[in-house]
Amino acid sequence: MEWLTAPFEVTFVQRALWGGILVSAICASAGTWVVLRGMAFLGDAMSHGLLPGVALAALLGGNLMVGAVVSAVVMTAGVTALGRTPRLSQDTGIGLLFVGMLSLGVIIVSRSQSFAVDLTGFLFGDVLAVRQQDLLVLAAALLAALVVSVLGHRPFLALAFDERKAHTLGLRPRLAHAVLLGLLGLAIVASFHIVGTLLVLGLLIAPPAAALPWARSVRGVMALAALLGATATFGGLLLSWHLSTAAGATVAALAVSLFFLSHMVSGLRDRRARRTPAPAPVLEVD
Repeated sequence: MEWLTAPFEVTFVQRALWGGILVSAICASAGTWVVLRGMAFLGDAMSHGLLPGVALAALLGGNLMVGAVVSAVVMTAGVTALGRTPRLSQDTGIGLLFVGMLSLGVIIVSRSQSFAVDLTGFLFGDVLAVRQQDLLVLAAALLAALVVSVLGHRPFLALAFDERKAHTLGLRPRLAHAVLLGLLGLAIVASFHIVGTLLVLGLLIAPPAAALPWARSVRGVMALAALLGATATFGGLLLSWHLSTAAGATVAALAVSLFFLSHMVSGLRDRRARRTPAPAPVLEVD
């Protein structure tokens, strides 16, 4: 059993594990709504849209997290504003913001002499470099995400299943959408320095998508997604230690692998259910 426990006797791996568990919980709270509403492209655009703020903060010697927050606010405001333009589809607006923000970020980063290093760190993160203060920031972000998820659960739920019904019920779908974008931005900002922007979608989308066939409620999807994300973090760190692979990429790859495994097993379950009819799990409106 030493091969299973030896990596986690090292302090920086312990911090990486706790950081990954916190990120998994944060991403589960936001990623569940991303999966239910089919907002994966938006999540990708939001994650890459952080680059200008992060790059500018690095170039000026400022705090990268502050730069990321500023970019997230700009992206959220831009997506919200373009979503209200009747002649422009939401995907078109998101795509334009995606390309524009990413291009601006690369232009800013190219002004730095350490272009390749800075861009690589932003894209792929460094889960093994998590510090104690990072864990405190992640814990605060998780608390904020849970508060937003609890307070916004009803409007988020109505928005996910029927936007017109949400408007009829007076749940202010536009405001709910803006708050949901803020929750998504919070998850990405809190996570990007751990696993990087290219890999954050692995924990944001794969665990909730893997949990969807097995959970009977939205809260169940979130809880199972957090558990699957934590499992991917533990397994990814273990594999990266023994195989000498990139830790963040291994965690994200394992999360995606769990998604495929989940849907393969659920497909076999559904085949058996068709042979012997039985009530299949249905997502309940809780």
